[in-house]
Amino acid sequence: MHGPETIFASFFQGGFECSSHRRRDGVRLDLLRATGHDRHVASDYRQLRDLGLRTIRDGVRWHLIEKSPGRYDWSSWTPALEAGADIGMEVIWDLFHYGSPDHVDQGGEDFPRRFADFALAAVEHHQQVVGGRPMLCLVNEMSFMAWAVEVNYFPRPAGAERKGWFKEQLARTAIAAAAAIRADYPDALLVWAEPLVHVAPRDHRRKSIEAAERERQGQFEAYDWLTGRARPELGGDPSFADLIGLNYYPHNQWYLDGPTIPMGHHEYRSLADMLIEVSERYDKPLFLAETGAEGSGRAAWLHHVCAEAREAMERGADLQGICWFPITAYPGWDNSRHAEAGLLSTVMADGRRQVDARLLAELREQQERFAAWATRKPERVLEAV
Repeated sequence: MHGPETIFASFFQGGFECSSHRRRDGVRLDLLRATGHDRHVASDYRQLRDLGLRTIRDGVRWHLIEKSPGRYDWSSWTPALEAGADIGMEVIWDLFHYGSPDHVDQGGEDFPRRFADFALAAVEHHQQVVGGRPMLCLVNEMSFMAWAVEVNYFPRPAGAERKGWFKEQLARTAIAAAAAIRADYPDALLVWAEPLVHVAPRDHRRKSIEAAERERQGQFEAYDWLTGRARPELGGDPSFADLIGLNYYPHNQWYLDGPTIPMGHHEYRSLADMLIEVSERYDKPLFLAETGAEGSGRAAWLHHVCAEAREAMERGADLQGICWFPITAYPGWDNSRHAEAGLLSTVMADGRRQVDARLLAELREQQERFAAWATRKPERVLEAV
């Protein structure tokens, strides 16, 4: 056993970096190509399955599929679909991981419909090729993407000058796609991936405390809108989120308008407390859709995250999985620097990837600890969504 029972094939998971947006300088990124995963997908899946990771996040590159409006070429995706089915890998497919075709205006009034049409076509193709229950992350990190556009880290579409406008646009887009898929494929598993953050005030003046709390609360807007807790005019509904996915990294806690809060500092918040807050807010299953660290910090970070996750589960959080992201080394977005962030290295001459021994040893330890925890806590074994 490799962890507690879960709705996923495995509690511990891996995610492939699949960003495909254009940078501010106009360069199109394609991390599936840059990491070699598009060419070595079968080998990658097989290697992860043999390591006990039987559920993964992977990406669909919209810009390669819809090269002209309404015309779809699935040749960049079909091999991965077939490899997953042949190898027995359960895949959560990201349909919009920041990137879209150049003929699609992310700020346009028709963007929600354009993406919903693509998402529905993608699910139809999935069903034709492999069938089964599609598992989808429709829009990745609405909150981060909106921030990246507002600070001009990503190219800014027309209309995004007003603060908050682009997050609303992405929420409308996510809601339109979720509604379309729920109507035609009601059994599809819809998960999401939003940053989990903490923001602390720089000082203890009332204005500083209130400003930091407003920014911290902003992390919940995307889920509140998606599930209809707030802004009901956007059309959100609780059924649009089967799981609340949370992305958490070492840099996800910071001072308002200031630097990152170091772990161990009195302002650093417990991850367990953060998970409990989200669990109580939405009363839905959670999973850590992304977490990870680089270099020598990888094993220690996994140890920390898993200890906090178990505490949250002891306190009642319905945590369904932990996904290490990215699972392979990758080139940095801005300067192509080599980032050793995963369990697996770049592709070697034989088509396989080297395994980071320290991270693997920690993973094995945590698999055993979670399995033992689940044995002691039979009442925590969770039913499938």
